[in-house]
Amino acid sequence: MDAITAARELGKAIQADPRYKEYVAAKEANDADEGLQALISDFSAKRARFQTEMQKEPDQQDEEQIRVMNKEMQDAYGDVMKNVNMANFAVVRNALDVLMNEINMIIQMSCEGEDPDTCDPHAAHSCGGSCATCGGCG
Repeated sequence: MDAITAARELGKAIQADPRYKEYVAAKEANDADEGLQALISDFSAKRARFQTEMQKEPDQQDEEQIRVMNKEMQDAYGDVMKNVNMANFAVVRNALDVLMNEINMIIQMSCEGEDPDTCDPHAAHSCGGSCATCGGCG
């Protein structure tokens, strides 16, 4: 089997994994949640207004307005993240990200000459699963 065929098989295996299926179900629940979509729209509008104000020349910016808009934007984001469907989505998305990080580490380690059957993606680094605080893999 060539590498491209193996990658396609890996894609099928990922889509058969329960973490992927939970991700798809959570995404569909988010898309169907009209209340959540309204919250996301509100957040997006507030973020756009904030960004427009921030793009002004410094001497043209209204610092008080920026402070108020930033607080409103943060509150709107908090409302989005408090939604039960969005909270569930964040959990299942994290689980899928962990799976993908493990797969990517095995591929990377294999490309560096390690045995794909025995390399341990967990031993290579101490990953908490979140790339937000990551200093880099390997």
